[in-house]
Amino acid sequence: MSSAKRVAVVAVGGNSLITDKQHQTVPDQYKAVCQTTAHIVNMIEDGWEVILTHGNGPQVGFILLRSKEALNKIHSVPVDSAVADTQGSIGYQFQMALHNEFLRRGMDKSAITLVTQVVVDADDPAFKNPTKPIGPFMDEAAAKERHDVDGWDVMEDAGRGWRRVVASPKPKKIVELEAVRTLVNSGHVVIAVGGGGVPVVEKNGEYAGVAAVIDKDYASGLLAADLDADSFVISTGVEKVYINFGKPDQKGLDTVTMAEAKEYLAQGQFAKGSMAPKVEAVIKFLEAGGKEAVITNPENLSRALKGLTGTRFIKG
Repeated sequence: MSSAKRVAVVAVGGNSLITDKQHQTVPDQYKAVCQTTAHIVNMIEDGWEVILTHGNGPQVGFILLRSKEALNKIHSVPVDSAVADTQGSIGYQFQMALHNEFLRRGMDKSAITLVTQVVVDADDPAFKNPTKPIGPFMDEAAAKERHDVDGWDVMEDAGRGWRRVVASPKPKKIVELEAVRTLVNSGHVVIAVGGGGVPVVEKNGEYAGVAAVIDKDYASGLLAADLDADSFVISTGVEKVYINFGKPDQKGLDTVTMAEAKEYLAQGQFAKGSMAPKVEAVIKFLEAGGKEAVITNPENLSRALKGLTGTRFIKG
């Protein structure tokens, strides 16, 4: 990236766009997008160029559920197409919210959504062991019914309920990388790699979509490393990363070296369905040459990048 710019890739979770079961509609999601957008624009006012990425697990699940319910009326939607659909719809919401926020603040700035393909390995073992949660949470009885009746793979998700799971192969290459670079260097806020990117495999120089969902934090970290971003930021539900979470000796972490992060992972300090993949994505980013990474909640994005809160990860 251009040395004159401070560039951050900011990954926003798909679940954060749905505050609870009573607020799952598209207008509800847009309200949540607007709240997050205000905090991202604070970063931009502080001088950051931003590439925004987002999760899509619940939203892809909604599309696939609608597709199943409408099978007797219209064709089904493949998983890769559902990912692309959510890149467009969620990206549109962020574009509109950013545009309106820029207008309110008198900022000469624009945002653009880029439908982004991400190459995965057709032989990735994840295709034989689905683990990526998508769709709404269910109780155990409903999940088992989906498994028995519809053949879904289901699993319990970090103590929050049961969800459908699909394959989650590791991202290898971002197809539209140079387009993202060009747009950011032109001053645009770019919304890219939505939902981890549309998963494609490469064969004889051509791409083909596959039924999978790539972890958005892994894909976002890859994007940040490939762009040589100054910071990789994961926006999540907590102000800091904690060890001994939920216990009397719970401790928030301020600065963590890569070696310490690996040790905490080995100790099982981070839940597999929530914080563990985020920390793993941060480690991969740092191993790939990344400078620093930050994990915090949306309202503290600007303060965390100033070192005032959040958890900062460094090589050591």
